[in-house]
Amino acid sequence: MSHQIESMAYVNATPWHQLGQRLDPGQPLQVWAQQAGMNFTILESQVEYQIPNDQNESGHRGVPDQKVLYRSDSGSPLSIVSARFQVVQPNQILEFYRDLTEVAGFELETAGVMKGGRKLWALARTNRSSALKGNDVMHAYLLLATGCDGTLATTAQFTSIRVVCNNTLAIALDQADSAVKVPHSTSFDAQAVKQQLGISVSTWDSFMY
Repeated sequence: MSHQIESMAYVNATPWHQLGQRLDPGQPLQVWAQQAGMNFTILESQVEYQIPNDQNESGHRGVPDQKVLYRSDSGSPLSIVSARFQVVQPNQILEFYRDLTEVAGFELETAGVMKGGRKLWALARTNRSSALKGNDVMHAYLLLATGCDGTLATTAQFTSIRVVCNNTLAIALDQADSAVKVPHSTSFDAQAVKQQLGISVSTWDSFMY
C-alpha cells in the first residue's frame, strides 16, 4: 500500500486514503498521541545470535556494535542499527510543537505512524498562508519527521505539502530547500532545531515564511 499508514490523526480535510482518527481542532498533545497511535516508546536491546553447542551450554552470543530497536506496546522489532544510533521517541515528535501550539498560534494538522513504527511524523499549520488564483489558499506547514531504520534523519522543515501518507512525506522531503536534518549519530535538540529554522516563539508574528 502506497500510503504505508499504520495509524494517524488529523484535523480538517479527510485524507485521500480515508484512514485515521479525525479530531476537533485544539486537542491537547496527549489526545494526539493516543489517537495518532504515537503513545508507545522505542526500546532497545543487544543483538544476539545462536550457535550450535555440543556441551549444552548457552549458544547465545552478542554483537557489541549493534542493537535492535523494538516497540514497547507490541514488542515488534523495528530495525537493527549501530550501537551509536540515537533514538527520537514518538513523544519527542509531538512535544516539539508544544510551545508552538500553546503560544505561537500553530495548530497540529496531521500526525502518525508509518511502516509499523519505522517512520513517525507530525505536521502543524502555521498562521501563514498565501492566496492563489481561483480563490485557492496555500497554507504553510511545519513538518517534523524521523525514522528508526536508518533511512531518514530527523528532519524539520517548512512546507506547503499536507503530509498524510508516505508519498506526501516523500514529496515534502524532496522539495525541501532549507530543511534542518539531525543525523541519528547525534541527540535531537528541539530548541536548537527551531533556532536553525529561524523560529522564535516570542517573536513569531514578525517571522515571514
